Amino acid sequence: MKSILTKDLLEFSKTKLRRPIPDKTRLLEVLAVIATAVGKFIFMDFLNWRLQFVVFTIIAWTVYVVYRSKQEKEILSYWGFRFDNFKNTIKLMLPFGVFSIILFIIIGYFKNTINLTWHILPLLITYPIWGCIQQFLVIGLIAGNLNSLKQTRLNKVLIIFITAILFSVTHFPSVWLMAGTFLLALFYGYMYLKIKNIYAMGLFHGWLGAVFYYTVVNRDPFQDVFLKFIS
Repeated sequence: MKSILTKDLLEFSKTKLRRPIPDKTRLLEVLAVIATAVGKFIFMDFLNWRLQFVVFTIIAWTVYVVYRSKQEKEILSYWGFRFDNFKNTIKLMLPFGVFSIILFIIIGYFKNTINLTWHILPLLITYPIWGCIQQFLVIGLIAGNLNSLKQTRLNKVLIIFITAILFSVTHFPSVWLMAGTFLLALFYGYMYLKIKNIYAMGLFHGWLGAVFYYTVVNRDPFQDVFLKFIS
């Protein structure tokens, strides 16, 4: 059977911009993502403003995306905010997603950390939104920009590894979260440099993350964030 990851598909997934993005802009975006990661430690971990930080980050980066799209019409498709290759991206990621969920359940079974409640349902709906933001920031702006620098050409393997390290560090101090997100980011980084689709990656990020929390990590984000905030 012919693989769906064909040359034609890869070329179809690439979007050419009318004006090349300067290296300075790309590096500034990378620094902005790193600043957001630092803010996570300050506002989410230290001040425990989890929901406030998530909402602010979503709004702030959405404003930036809209602003850039006004300047460059093709930038959304270039970044991976597109539906024309959504189905093919899902097909490519599905085996990895199924394998990951089975692995999560096996690990949770032996760790005795499986804690599936109805709380996972609203998380399966809302977490992909946050997942899209994270994929855009870490995979799109970090891996994508480092891979497209004109002055400095970096090896793709190094780019994926750097991206995975950054994504893992932002989930400190949970060892399981750091290990899980590192492995996931390796896969996401590879996929993004092959076929760009933030929506598909955000969906998988949200669903796999939700299952991971309630099987391996034995945490209830819905209780920790939403119920705690409104109580």
